[in-house]
Amino acid sequence: MALILITGASDGLGRALAEDLAASGRHRLLLHGRNAQRLAEVAEATGGETFQADFSSLAEVRSLAAEIAGSHGHLDVLVNNAGIGFHTDGTTRRLSKDGHELRLAVNYLAPVLLTRELLPLLRRAASSRIVNIASVGQQPIDFDDPQHERGYTDVAAYCRSKLGLICHTYDLAHELAETGVTVNCLHPALYMPTAMSRRSGMEIVDTLERGVAATRRLVDAPELAGVTGRYFEIEEESRASEEAYDPAYRRRLGELTRNLLENR
Repeated sequence: MALILITGASDGLGRALAEDLAASGRHRLLLHGRNAQRLAEVAEATGGETFQADFSSLAEVRSLAAEIAGSHGHLDVLVNNAGIGFHTDGTTRRLSKDGHELRLAVNYLAPVLLTRELLPLLRRAASSRIVNIASVGQQPIDFDDPQHERGYTDVAAYCRSKLGLICHTYDLAHELAETGVTVNCLHPALYMPTAMSRRSGMEIVDTLERGVAATRRLVDAPELAGVTGRYFEIEEESRASEEAYDPAYRRRLGELTRNLLENR
């Protein structure tokens, strides 16, 4: 049975994915969430093991990784799903517990750090997969204003964080080539009926089932074994924003990321 960690598993896409995977009876689930009550509910529904952590704190991300490593010797799949959405008219800039712009911290820095901390477990599996939940909404970071202190909007902050995660996917796939660890990202569906989508104020477009199916495909579809460094829009391989293919942009983003993580 594959051991699968899903972050943000207490609600929305993460919970629906956990329930879908549990129904197959072929996987053991590790479920991360921030809300203890909702996390307990999904654990009861799926039989998964729970881990509570607030991704606005890098210290809690590190503690989460240490807790998982302390109880498990390997990890077959990591699904980086936890995140904060946006309000279309949101202009109130918020900070993480470490003082970073909140969406940059939760949607980008947290999954990058968690993945780094869990790489030893992923490498120990015969073959393993990292699945990053990205978005069709993408926007480059302004390296002169990486914390988005000027002209802030929720939408821009969200799109910056998601392009960052795509860039990280490509860099990590290159780094892990020939190790047996694959790294891919996807836009699972457009405005599914989740709390995150409803808070955005946007009209629901796709079903939650469509997003689950697209994500599940990257988790365990046999035809994607060995496939790495790809961006998918639902089930079709696609092309991300041009910055994701610019070595200079990715190098600057990597330097910024290391600086932000090493100083906390």
